[in-house]
Amino acid sequence: MICSEQYPQGLGPTMPVLRGLLPDECIVEKIHFSAVPEQRLLQAPGGDRAQFVVAGTEAHVCVQQTVLDLLAIGRRVFVVEEAVGSRRNADKALALARMRAHGADIVSREMVAFEWLRQAGSDLFREISREFLR
Repeated sequence: MICSEQYPQGLGPTMPVLRGLLPDECIVEKIHFSAVPEQRLLQAPGGDRAQFVVAGTEAHVCVQQTVLDLLAIGRRVFVVEEAVGSRRNADKALALARMRAHGADIVSREMVAFEWLRQAGSDLFREISREFLR
């Protein structure tokens, strides 16, 4: 996981409960709306991957610009619909439509979880299903 923070000095840092889950090298501060131009996203551990699963706010600003930039450099991007948000529903809807039109896959958290898990019947499947999907 890589977490980008938009101007944390002015807007505040990532919530401590989330920030505590990541090593410092996976927290990328940025001033551009997109996380791509400053190259820190791509240089962070995991930033060289061919596929990105994206969540965050604001869907119509930072998320959208990051997604469009990732697509422009040839990455495959999956935007988790219920894990992105905007203050206005119309902005989120427009952003999702635009990202889809540019080649991003718009997915649900269940789609991502089941694709990563690949099969039922394991302790991990039961834990993920119980904690995150119900």
